Amino acid sequence: MTEITIRHATPSDLDTLAAFNIAMAAETEDRHLPPDIIKKGVAQLVNERDKGFYLVAESDDCISGCLAITFEWSDWRCGLFWWIQSVYVDKAFRRTGVFRALYDHVTDMARTSGDVCGIRLYVERDNVRAQHTYRQLGMIETDYKLFEVEFEPNGS
Repeated sequence: MTEITIRHATPSDLDTLAAFNIAMAAETEDRHLPPDIIKKGVAQLVNERDKGFYLVAESDDCISGCLAITFEWSDWRCGLFWWIQSVYVDKAFRRTGVFRALYDHVTDMARTSGDVCGIRLYVERDNVRAQHTYRQLGMIETDYKLFEVEFEPNGS
């Protein structure tokens, strides 16, 4: 079995993280993301820890997967929810424990942080494989539906 190491992403990981995001959007939503916007967005999350952070998994001396964490304050719980986002595992490393290692690392970090009240994520309705994985990890589907309105941010 390949050893999997988890670490915080650094600026030297930006190209890989942007490429993973582009691949994930194409695979899961058939969306084509503009590389310049994605790289800029990834860079902000890597460099500005008040927004969240990226974790990368390394296997066989290369980045095998990643996920991002963003923060949501819950006044009901007086704590932070960590949102798992931008999950991607390189095709060569799927079904080898990469996502499990990332998830376990995140839950360990959250439990010991002192201010995290839970972990959440959203998943495409038709992504049954991912939903099965999340259930196997002990996550439960909530009663909430997600609604949104999108805007073009300044500077994009």
